Amino acid sequence: MSDISWVLSHLNILSVIDILLVALIFYGILFLIRGTRAVQLVRGIIALLFIAILVSNFLRLTAFGWLIRNSIPALLVAIPVIFQPEIRRALERLGRAGGLMDWRLREAMTTQVIEHVCEASKQLSERRHGALIVLERETGLQEYADTGIKIDGEVSSELLLTIFHPNTALHDGAVIIREGRAVAAACILPLSEELRSDGHLGMRHRAAVGITEQSDAISIVVSEETGIISVAHNGRMIRHLDERRLRKVLQALYKPRFEARWLHRR
Repeated sequence: MSDISWVLSHLNILSVIDILLVALIFYGILFLIRGTRAVQLVRGIIALLFIAILVSNFLRLTAFGWLIRNSIPALLVAIPVIFQPEIRRALERLGRAGGLMDWRLREAMTTQVIEHVCEASKQLSERRHGALIVLERETGLQEYADTGIKIDGEVSSELLLTIFHPNTALHDGAVIIREGRAVAAACILPLSEELRSDGHLGMRHRAAVGITEQSDAISIVVSEETGIISVAHNGRMIRHLDERRLRKVLQALYKPRFEARWLHRR
């Protein structure tokens, strides 16, 4: 209690402002990486440092303690390299007025993307053209977009039908859509191990589920053999969807988070 009293007695307005600014900076960093894979990496780094400091202090390991103290500056230098995709994504969000963009505009963009994806999925299903479409959300998918061919074109049903036509060079792999634009096509995605034993589902379905296991993305897959439309989210797959049901699922999953919470309160 005496230590706490001593600290409180030495607090002044500037000290309080100083503490609040530091807390605000940490809150801002955590807010920007929320929903990204960087959260797991940060947790792992903090847990590793905490365990290492406890071990070195309690067991009086001089050499190990020296190694930990000298590794921290190197770790601070490595953080921007490790979190480069997340940092770039966060700065892009700040450049768009820190996420305070017009929500009506975002709703219109989301609705337009859903309509184009549903229309394209319907026609691809009827023609038995296989397709894999990934809708990026909060988790950045740039590392997977880099494995494909850059497009950066406005999403339309015609564009998606052209990409997934069997005679085109881009029909294999996934199309990644970010904020109303097709970022890249023919992208390579991680495969789900959970579906390995299911002989009815091929590589497209495993990739569709795999990307949702590692991010908050939404995947739409059209089977080349059966024409069945499926949606994957959070490591799970909803199958046998028609255009109407697909639209309902995407409207429920793909709405901006702020908008979804606001509608729920109403």
